[in-house]
Amino acid sequence: MDFNFSEEQEAIRNLADEVFTSKADIDRVKQVEQSDERIDRDLWRELANTGLLGIALPEDLGGGGMGLSELYVLLEQQGRHVAPVPIWQSALAALAVAEFGTDAQRTALVPGVAEGSSFLTIGLEEFGPYVAGDPQTTATEAGGQWTLTGAKAVVPITHVADRAIVSASTPTGAALFVLDLAAAGVSVEQTQSTNWEICGNVTLESAPAELLGPADGTTAQWLLDRVELALAAIALGVGSGATAQAVTYLNGRQQFGRPLATFQAVNHQLADCYIDLQAMSVTLWQAAHNLVDGSDPGTSVLVAKWWATDGGQRIVHRTTHLHGGMGVDTDYPVHRHLLWGKQIGATLGGSASDLARLGAQLAAGVEVVG
Repeated sequence: MDFNFSEEQEAIRNLADEVFTSKADIDRVKQVEQSDERIDRDLWRELANTGLLGIALPEDLGGGGMGLSELYVLLEQQGRHVAPVPIWQSALAALAVAEFGTDAQRTALVPGVAEGSSFLTIGLEEFGPYVAGDPQTTATEAGGQWTLTGAKAVVPITHVADRAIVSASTPTGAALFVLDLAAAGVSVEQTQSTNWEICGNVTLESAPAELLGPADGTTAQWLLDRVELALAAIALGVGSGATAQAVTYLNGRQQFGRPLATFQAVNHQLADCYIDLQAMSVTLWQAAHNLVDGSDPGTSVLVAKWWATDGGQRIVHRTTHLHGGMGVDTDYPVHRHLLWGKQIGATLGGSASDLARLGAQLAAGVEVVG
């Protein structure tokens, strides 16, 4: 399988790197971290103006008409620069609406994301250990109207999002719903995650919601697969950015009259980072390829998720350690990669949860891929 990027994907990667380099430098990121929203609106508008924000959305809804792989190329670059904008949350929520929504839902929700005028978010996590199975949040239909009861944990950017795409269990299987976060029966308690992001714990008490696609389990799994790979793409970028910073630092810092980068123990640590990055990359792009071409992803998504969680954690810890005391100095940029890595590693379950779910797939006879 050829994992080389196409000319279009290379162009997207170069454009994304240019935008993030010019709009998300360290001084700008520090300013955003001190703001109330913690979101870089200027960068958000630039991503929309360049067409990157809607790169995977349909052209008839204002998007670029490209695909999931191109979105992951963008997310990898975001991770490298630890840029504080909610790309995966809005883009994948809009992609779910574009894929499963009615004409009214598609025209009402998708174009605003592509043009950067509105935010959408995703609520898949719940309280307690993350395990395979249908959500604890339940959906009930009466007279053609759906209501949701339950709770969603750490839903991203609830302070700015117009709607959330949430999962809930129905009598016929898990399903996705469009939830108005300001509707009756919806209570949002804002909280702070370990990185830049403001999240909310959402409590639902017979909250009205719109069904998004069929209620047979397929839509919820469709979105979960794509979110897990989005996290893997960002983790790959975070690890790559942290490693690059470590190399720059170690080449410039001297001890005993020579650069730290020339010490054997340091080289071993960086070599381990390289091995993990390569494994993260190949498993990510294999799983993405399976989703894009319509193949059964089998175990590939969870394998990529596990490598992103497990390998990503090792990388951000190693690179922080290689910086010595500078690694824990919040005035020095590498600590952001550690925080992002920790956040990604805890989202949708940690590495132990990933392995437990992977084992359940294998026991159920799911095809081994990745």
